[in-house]
Amino acid sequence: MDLSCFKAYDLRGRVPDQLNPALAERIGRAYVEITGAKRVIVGYDIRLSSPDIAEALSSGLMAAGADVFDIGLCGTEMVYFATSHYGMDGGIMVTASHNPKDHNGMKMVGPESRPISSDNGLNDIRNRVPEPFADAPEQGRYEPLEVMSAYIDHLLGYVDATALKPMTLVVNAGNGGAGLVIDELEQHLPFEFVKVHHEPDGHFPNGVPNPILPENRSATADAVIAQGAAMGIAWDGDYDRCFFFDENGRFIEGYYIVGLLADQFLRKTGGGKVIHDPRLTWNTLDLVAAAGGQAIESKTGHAFIKQRMRDEDAAYGGEMSAHHYFRDFAYCDSGMIPWLLVAERLCQSGQTLSSLIDARIDAYPASGEINRTIADPPKVIAAIEAKYGVGANKVSHVDGVSIEFDDWRFNLRMSNTEPVVRLNVESRADIPLMEAKTEELLAEMERLNG
Repeated sequence: MDLSCFKAYDLRGRVPDQLNPALAERIGRAYVEITGAKRVIVGYDIRLSSPDIAEALSSGLMAAGADVFDIGLCGTEMVYFATSHYGMDGGIMVTASHNPKDHNGMKMVGPESRPISSDNGLNDIRNRVPEPFADAPEQGRYEPLEVMSAYIDHLLGYVDATALKPMTLVVNAGNGGAGLVIDELEQHLPFEFVKVHHEPDGHFPNGVPNPILPENRSATADAVIAQGAAMGIAWDGDYDRCFFFDENGRFIEGYYIVGLLADQFLRKTGGGKVIHDPRLTWNTLDLVAAAGGQAIESKTGHAFIKQRMRDEDAAYGGEMSAHHYFRDFAYCDSGMIPWLLVAERLCQSGQTLSSLIDARIDAYPASGEINRTIADPPKVIAAIEAKYGVGANKVSHVDGVSIEFDDWRFNLRMSNTEPVVRLNVESRADIPLMEAKTEELLAEMERLNG
């Protein structure tokens, strides 16, 4: 049995050879046996294979004795919301996010929407799948569950409706699921939405929804300029990540959005803790301190960030990869809450998005994440640390290695999922220095790689 769809954090694979309804049915049975869940939320994304896989998954869950609450076509965050909001034992989202259109997968959570990954149950589920199963003495029941209205109410609770003013926003769902939510929110907000690639379509007529790829950004950027919009927002397929464009159509690096959201959230809460990843940090540290908060560094990756947020009871957590996490959202990531907060900030401040961001880019220019394929990543990272660690102000190993000097710093880490090394460099208000150090490090990596 091919179980290669089981990854570190979730399941992803090609349909039908790596994931199909027959395997999904067995995964449902194994999930119940390993977790003991009795009431499980099931939702699915816009992929053409998703309804069949979700139906088979539900059959397996019920055969093993669990009640299935089917929330239908949705985004990943709606499974997180429904699982915690309705006090369920777990939830499973059928999605492959931004993978190619012939792929599918699953994201699993337990009670309170705590992530299930390879170190807390996912490997056990994988190992149970090939073994024989017996039906539970009593079959679980099936119940459709309408979640959208409660979810929309929850989203609107993050912003002060009286502060919102009319403005034009470009929204690009990438033919994923985000458009369905925008249509619901539209009835409650004073904004005019210019909708690009809006209709859910699993054929992905405009390419796979992944705005992190530069070639996928022009549709949003061009519409912002053409419509004179205040900003543009684009999502990936299951809309747990959102990406921003300023009023000039410029794509904004996720790092600067983390700082903006941390600042906006701490203004509301009057302080509190913010979790961030170690790749780029100075801008976030600066803004969090100025807003009376406490910044805490965590290893990159949603399972690590969510656990650290629970441990610290943090109000907000952000990764430069465009994942944003909220305490009142079961410590989970949402692609809808961030843009609502940014829109609220534009209305309250009367500033443009570029003016809010430009000052931060000037203060802490960054390289953005640069990936290089390296034959022996641990060897190269160790050699870089040996060379640059001498005379550094600080060397940290929260995730890979982070090395800081007075006026510049960098993080170098291995990917969790592929044979690449990821580099991020930033400086204090010195673009030429940041660029020179980036070139220098890349040349050194190249030399070490032979």
